[in-house]
Amino acid sequence: MIYELRRPRNVVQGEKYPAIFVMHGIGSNEQNMLSLVNGLEDRFFIFSVRGHLPHGPGFAYFTIEGYGKPHREVFDEGINKLSAFIDYATEKYPVDSNKVYLMGFSQGAIVSMTLALSLGSKIKGTVALSGYIPQFVKEEYTINPGKQLSLFISHGEYDNVLPYEWGKENVEFFTQLEVPVTFKSYPEGHTVTLENLRDFQAWILNDLQRETA
Repeated sequence: MIYELRRPRNVVQGEKYPAIFVMHGIGSNEQNMLSLVNGLEDRFFIFSVRGHLPHGPGFAYFTIEGYGKPHREVFDEGINKLSAFIDYATEKYPVDSNKVYLMGFSQGAIVSMTLALSLGSKIKGTVALSGYIPQFVKEEYTINPGKQLSLFISHGEYDNVLPYEWGKENVEFFTQLEVPVTFKSYPEGHTVTLENLRDFQAWILNDLQRETA
């Protein structure tokens, strides 16, 4: 997959570094998300991953057949490609496999939460900004979130693209799985505010200090 890489300035030979895999919204691209992770490249290897499907002026990870309903086969293909890319990047670069994070907005949040639910111990933390979990993922995927997973989930209270209630449903689903969730809501629409950015960056830096078993 095509991706943009940001890395710490002074990479020490032989050391391993935490990583963030960043996924954009539908019709966007890998460049669009980089402003949200400005400054984090001092600590992380950051992989901003382009969706493999052309969509409008940008790209997508899957197509949809209806409101909140991805095309199953296309969605599965996108998840498989992203999973394989995470494995590839973790092996190719000096990434600490115990400190892998996912971050996504809208469609990127959807695939991020799905990967967090299915990749077990490969994922330490996930930042999901304004997304949802497809019903077939909840019902038909093998749910294996791993014991070290935690999430930051946020949603705009006036989101007219993906309803605010879907954000709360995400929290409920992960909570039922006994996965720790930090949930933040903002009096905004389908967007990422400066306050939201500050909150999730602080969360991910704090979570990085949380020890893995």
